[in-house]
Amino acid sequence: MDKRKQFKIFLAAIVSHGAWGFSFLASRKGLDAAPVFVLLSHRFGLSFLVMNLLLLLGAARLELRGKALWKPLLLGLMEPVVYFFGEQYGILHANTSFSGVMIAMIPIVSTLAAAPILGEKPSLGQVLFSILSIGGVVGLGLMNKSTGALDWIGVAALSVAVLSAGAYTLIGRGISKDYTPFERTYMMMGVGAVTFTPLAFVQTRGSVAAYFRPLFQPTYLVAILFLALVCSVACYFLSGYTITHMTVARETVFSNLTTAVSVFAGVIFLHEPFTWFGALCCLLIFVGIYGVQKTAP
Repeated sequence: MDKRKQFKIFLAAIVSHGAWGFSFLASRKGLDAAPVFVLLSHRFGLSFLVMNLLLLLGAARLELRGKALWKPLLLGLMEPVVYFFGEQYGILHANTSFSGVMIAMIPIVSTLAAAPILGEKPSLGQVLFSILSIGGVVGLGLMNKSTGALDWIGVAALSVAVLSAGAYTLIGRGISKDYTPFERTYMMMGVGAVTFTPLAFVQTRGSVAAYFRPLFQPTYLVAILFLALVCSVACYFLSGYTITHMTVARETVFSNLTTAVSVFAGVIFLHEPFTWFGALCCLLIFVGIYGVQKTAP
């Protein structure tokens, strides 16, 4: 692979994971104006609309005839459906800093899951560094629990998000030869729109006015546009591109960037508490994740 292509792949990974770091902040702002399923319906409905516009304008191609559609549908079930059930409820019951750090567990889960699925047995170093990262998450969780900023629902919901994100990475890598990044992203956005829109109307008790009302609030509209156009269409496309050309271990290491950006976004923009102990816990998590990647057999 030439250096120019390598640069494009690494740039795609940096941009996608960096932008995802701000998704927790945007979601938190969005949830101030709309319930969970309404926000998710707006996000993925708009994303799916944009992707169909790209098809109509001839800016992209979709060739699914003769392919096993259950594979990208399963991918879409993991992300966005299961993942965002966990992430959004996690954000409601945990502060932005903890949400971002918890998502840092994704590389570890992906690495460990690769053993039975891909036949990649983790080394002793990977196991030890995984324990180190888990210790950092537990320490941060106990710190936040003492301030009333976290409850068990937040921990459980974010754990579901972590597991489904790991599955998304493995499935995405497995089908990357048969489906282009656009095709995978298109199916994911479609599954999200079809799943969350009916749930949104259940949540609003069938009220069309209640469904569209948040869109007239400027702060909410900005948050939804960022989540739909940047964090969904652009970032999932770029993520699909990197997964196509990188191994699971190499791609997931960029989740460190997502964590760092989300933690500092919460501290700077939402003025969430962050002490030296929290910094130490984050350091343990970063060292653990880095170690898991570096000690791969």
